[in-house]
Amino acid sequence: MERLLKEFIYFLSVERGLASNTLESYQRDLRKFFLFLRKKGISKVESITRAVIIDFLAEQRERGLASSTLTRNLAAIRSFYQFLLREQITTVNPAMELETPKAEKKLPVVLSLSEIELLLDQPDPGNTAGLRDSAMLELLYATGMRVSELVSLDVSSVNMKMGFVKCHGKGNKERIIPMGSVAIRSVQEYLRNSRLKMLKAREEKALFVNQQGTRLTRQGFWKILKKYAHKAGIQTDITPHTLRHSFATHLLENGADLRSVQEMLGHADIATTQIYTHVARRKIKDVYNQTHPRA
Repeated sequence: MERLLKEFIYFLSVERGLASNTLESYQRDLRKFFLFLRKKGISKVESITRAVIIDFLAEQRERGLASSTLTRNLAAIRSFYQFLLREQITTVNPAMELETPKAEKKLPVVLSLSEIELLLDQPDPGNTAGLRDSAMLELLYATGMRVSELVSLDVSSVNMKMGFVKCHGKGNKERIIPMGSVAIRSVQEYLRNSRLKMLKAREEKALFVNQQGTRLTRQGFWKILKKYAHKAGIQTDITPHTLRHSFATHLLENGADLRSVQEMLGHADIATTQIYTHVARRKIKDVYNQTHPRA
């Protein structure tokens, strides 16, 4: 089986051109499977049945592995068998009809209103980078945009007079989102007193630029957010998506209807938006438990 694994990895590398990290992942998952087979006394591909693979996955689950890891393990086994079928080493794929393990639905991480305010207060309005960072954070929380949508904005994407921003989401679908008065003022301040200085006479249509005067990247924003979260003393391990989650949850907590939140987030299916109602309900329950004398 080790020989077959080497041939499989070679095939993935040469024929399909997969990245080294992906190849290492396949190797790691299949070697774990082969170790399980050795313990069971199975040494031939033909002896591996659907029941054997189910037992392997069950053992991994008992060890506390996440559903995402089990899904990846099963995908590696399926791909290995597809290779064996292609090479006519076997005539069956016992992993083909197995159901993919269901992923646990985790509630999104959401910051409290006080944490949001603390985070938004961190940028220094006394320098050009601080004005830009304040505008980005305010706009992200005010609109619930994805970070990829934020850094893709051009100057023409924001309409200060009407108070909305136009962005392009997944599938290049365009949507228009209200900005809010605080975000409008923050973006105006950035445009008046920071952006031109950062451009250094460059021609650039991007709304948010870096110190070199070119469009800020997702990675660049990630570093900025991490810096301010650390500075604010926020213990939660936040990502740019945390502000999107917080935007949606805070709207629902304050009475917004689900359809409006769905439209602002750009979700194709309202079921995706409904996860935030669970977060809001959980918070109500926490407040009850903490404040009711007979909770």
